[in-house]
Amino acid sequence: MKQITLHSRVFVLAIAMLASACQTKEAQQNASENLPSFQLLPTEKFIFNSFVDCNMAEAWIGDTLRIFPGKYGEDPVWGDASELKYASGLHADEVFLTLREKFVSPKMPPNTKPGTAGLHGAVWFETVYQDTTDVSGRTLYGIYHNENYPATLPYDEVTGIGYKNIRWPEGLRGPQSAAAVCRIGVMKSVDGGKSWDNRGIFIEDLQPRMILLPHNKSKTFAGGVGDPSAVAQGEFLYLFYGEYSYPVNYDSSAYHEDTEWSGQCISMARIRLSDLNYPEGKAYRWNGKDFSAAHNEAGAPIPSLQIPRNEGGGAASIKGQYHWGPSVSWNYYLNCWVMLMGKVEDYSWRGSSIYISFNKNRDLGSGTNAIQWSKPQLLLTKPGRVLWYPSLQPMNTPEDVANKNTCLKLGKKARLFVKDSEANEYSSEYVIEFER
Repeated sequence: MKQITLHSRVFVLAIAMLASACQTKEAQQNASENLPSFQLLPTEKFIFNSFVDCNMAEAWIGDTLRIFPGKYGEDPVWGDASELKYASGLHADEVFLTLREKFVSPKMPPNTKPGTAGLHGAVWFETVYQDTTDVSGRTLYGIYHNENYPATLPYDEVTGIGYKNIRWPEGLRGPQSAAAVCRIGVMKSVDGGKSWDNRGIFIEDLQPRMILLPHNKSKTFAGGVGDPSAVAQGEFLYLFYGEYSYPVNYDSSAYHEDTEWSGQCISMARIRLSDLNYPEGKAYRWNGKDFSAAHNEAGAPIPSLQIPRNEGGGAASIKGQYHWGPSVSWNYYLNCWVMLMGKVEDYSWRGSSIYISFNKNRDLGSGTNAIQWSKPQLLLTKPGRVLWYPSLQPMNTPEDVANKNTCLKLGKKARLFVKDSEANEYSSEYVIEFER
C-alpha cells in the first residue's frame, strides 16, 4: 500500500479558489455547531527533502527536534528498504530542510527468517511517544506500521499468527504482486532514536478476518490495521488507526458489503504507558461501548468518521469511499483534539482530498469521550491528484520553539503538510490558522 507513482498537474489558482469557497462553508457550519473554525493561508511551497510514506514521527531531545521518516525492512513486492532515517535541528524548518544526504540511519533490529520469532516485514515509524519519566528525554517509543505477506509471515497453526496463500488478493503492482496485511507494533530507544529495540506487536487482525478473492479487488490490503497516530493522555497511549478487515470471520459464501463497511474506517485502541515495554496482548480496542475488545479481535470504528452508505461510503476491499490515515494532535490554543485524515475514493488508494475533525474532550478515557469526533470537514482538495498522509507541523516561530511543539502538540497556527503520491513529494503550500 505504501508506494505508488503517477504524474499530472493541477492549476494552483483553481485549487485556491475552491479551497476558499469550501472554507467559507465550513466556517458557517462550525459556528452553528460551536466548533473551532480555520482557514488556509497560502505560502511559498515548502518541500521536505526526505522519502515520506507515513505519518510524521518526531520528538524534542533536549533542545533538538528529531524526526524519523521512511521505511525499513523486508518487502518482496516493493523491495527491501533502508530508508528509515532521522534528521535533527533547532526548529522544525531546519529539520524539514535538511538535505537528503544529511539524514542518518539509526541502528535497527534485523528481520528474522519466516517461521521464527522476531521482526518480520517492513516498518514505518508513525508516532513517537516520549517517556516523561526520563528527564533526559532520550527514552522513546516508536509506534510503527508493519506490512507482511504470506511469504514473510506464513500461517502458524499453533499460534494462529500469519497468513495462508490461498485465494490471496492482488497487490498494487499488478497480478504478480500480493496484497499486504498491516499490523501495528512498538520499538524502544534509550538514546534519542539512534538505535531501536523491537518490543512487539501492539494490535493486529488474524487470518480468519482477511478479505480474500473473489471479493477483494481494491488493490489495497487483504486486511489488517495500520496507518496509526498515537497520543498520550493520562496513564494510556491512545491509538487511532485504519481498520481494513472483515468485522467477523470472512466466508465468501456469506459475504456482504454492508457488513464489511460496518467494521471499517478509523478505529481506536489504547494501552497503558507502563505496558509499552512488553505490549503484546496488552492493548484493548474500542468495541462500541468501551475499550474492552482484545488486541486481535474486531473492535468498532468511530461512527462520526464513517462515510454513510447513502453518501458513497463502502467497503475497502471493493471500491468504497472511506477515511483513513489519521493524524491526531492536541491544540492548546483551541483546547481540543484535532484530527486530519485522507479519503479513499477509488481503487489503489486514490483520493484527492484532506479532511479535518475535532474532539473537545481532553479526557479520552471517560465514557464515550474518545469517539466524540465531529463529522469530517473538507480541508484541502486537489482534483486529479492523490493525497496521502496529511499532518500539521510546527514552524520556526518563537512560540513553537519555546513550547517544543511537534505534530502531537500545536497552537493557533501550524504548517499543513501532505504527500502528493503521484509526484512522490511531501510538501506544504499552506499554513492553517485556527479560531476558537
